[in-house]
This record gives sequence, C-alpha cells and structure tokens, in this order.
Amino acid sequence: MDVPPFELERFFAEYEHEADIMLAESGIRSLAADRFDLDPGRLGYVIPTNGDPELRARIGERYGRSRDEVLLTVGTQEANYTLYRSLLNRDDHAVVVTPTYQALHTVSETIASVTRVDLEPPDWTLDVDAVADAVRPETTLIVFNNPNNPTGRYHDPETVTALYDIAADNDAFLHADEVYRLLDPDPNPPVASLGPHGISTAGLTKAYGLAGLRFGWLAGPEHVVEAAWEWKDYTTISPSKIGQHVAKQALGEQEAGILSENQTLAKRNREIVRSFLEEQGLSWYDPVGVNGFVEVPPGFAGSESFCRAFVEEQSVVLAPGAAFGFDEYFRIGFGLPTTELKDGLSRLRSFLN
Repeated sequence: MDVPPFELERFFAEYEHEADIMLAESGIRSLAADRFDLDPGRLGYVIPTNGDPELRARIGERYGRSRDEVLLTVGTQEANYTLYRSLLNRDDHAVVVTPTYQALHTVSETIASVTRVDLEPPDWTLDVDAVADAVRPETTLIVFNNPNNPTGRYHDPETVTALYDIAADNDAFLHADEVYRLLDPDPNPPVASLGPHGISTAGLTKAYGLAGLRFGWLAGPEHVVEAAWEWKDYTTISPSKIGQHVAKQALGEQEAGILSENQTLAKRNREIVRSFLEEQGLSWYDPVGVNGFVEVPPGFAGSESFCRAFVEEQSVVLAPGAAFGFDEYFRIGFGLPTTELKDGLSRLRSFLN
C-alpha cells in the first residue's frame, strides 16, 4: 500500500514545535485536565474492546441507534480509518467531497477508486448533481465532512438529505465526519440519524477542546460497526482507559458547560478575525466552526510560499491551502485563546503592511 505524505502534518512538523503561535490549529483551545476526575482505576484494556457498553448506549441515543451500532475509537482519525478499511475493497468506488481533511480521501484512495467532487468557491457550495453524476454501479461510499474543514462551510439539512438519498438510491453509505458539528449552537441532525445508509464519526477534539484524550467514535449500521471493530483489533485494540473515563464526564455532567464555553469563544474569535480581514481587504467565506479559508494576499506565488515567509518572519503558523489542493487559499484557525489570536493577527498585520 503506497501512502502519500500527509502534507499538512508534514508542514506543521517543520514549524509548530518552535513557533510562538499556532494560528492554524483546527480545533478549539485545549481544556485543563484538572477540571476532570483523572483516576480511572487500574490501567488495563477497556473491556469489551469496542468500548464501555453504557457509554456506547449514551452516544448511540444521540443518533437514534443502539449501543451495538457505536464503536469507541482512539480519536476520530481511527474511526474514519477503520471505517474505510472495513467498507472498501479494491473493486469498490467512493465519492469524496473536497477540499477536506486529507485522510478522508487519501486513505480511501489507497484502497479503492475515488472520485473527488470539489466545493465551489467563494461560498463553497456543493453541487449535489455533481455528486450524483460521480456515482458508479460499484460506488460503496460517499464522504464529506460537515461543517467543512478547511472552508467552514456548513451544508444545510436539505443538501445533506439529498446526499443521503443519492447514497440510499445506489445502495451505498453516506459518511459524515462531524467533528465540528457541536460548535454550532443549533446543529443539524447527524447523518447517522437519517437512516440505515447514514454513518457518522466524531470525537472530543475539535468541539470539546480535548485533543489529548484521543477519543472518538463511529455510529452506523451494526454490521458496519462490527466490521470496523475487527479492523480495530489491528490498530489500537481498545480505546484509551483514561480517555474513556474523561469522555464519560465530558459527555455527561460537564457537556453543557464545555460546549457553551467553546461556542462563545468561537463566536467571539470569529468576529475578531472577520474584522481583521475586512481591515486588510482579504476575503473569506464566513465559517461555522473554528477554521476559515482565506485568499492568499497579492504578491505571493501561492499559499505555501506565503505561509513559509510568514512563519519564518513572525513565528506564527498558518496552514497552506496547497495541502488541501487549493493553493490560492490559506487556512486560519481561530479556536485558540483570544489573547493569542490577537497577538497572531497583530503579527500578520505587521507582515502584510
């Protein structure tokens, strides 16, 4: 299996450990560990290895599904990986909506044939007919993430329902990576709740500020979840014991407070970035979540040259759009603490002027 480099992670690896400010982070600022009980007891495997049945049942209720239709994973990345490994074979075909997090198309492309359908700038709308036209008799899976990373586009329920109907009509599955969904105070229904052809993956990183837990899940039809669990036997075996212990608290008594704090931070910081971009004459699509895709300023050969010049002069990391296949844009993340955001934008102002 020939796997290409994960371009964004390789770019970050060059700079993020030494840079002063990470203005490219794709999630909300991290929460302090001391707000949780951190003692899970003995540090053995989680048994059963697909996750605590009670927690799976609680998560399943969010999708109108049973505990046997939920798999607990080490981050959303593992949920996505085990899903693709279990659903796709060499003779299968997938349709992936792009730009998106690279793993959503690259992992699929190492296994099966993939057709990418691009969102249409500047509003990053999705042509549902283009997705329908991309479907083949051997199509097994349609993939998108909602809200979208890197653009921040949140596809409305009508668009999502149309995608679901395309999948159902072709006896395929619709998979939505929904890690940013709960940063919207009024989120759309999750895809796994739409019917037997819907699959959702999510986790506690992007909306909850708990990236270090590496805790995620997959919700979908029981036979799909069972097959993904069999692949998990070859990856991490079980979810993290500490991760699951804290997840019970974050998805329980602390959830309302965490999400309220994070939604407030995202809204405040979005307004700060919006005003900054207007001041600088830079355009973006006003996003949902904590990521925006901004046009590269004039005078630069492309996103990578712009981002490299900026970080090397100002010690602030932005994400080049080239890593998403759109070299004329860069991704800015605004989920970090507001003081750090303002410092990063101040340095960007100095760099541009």
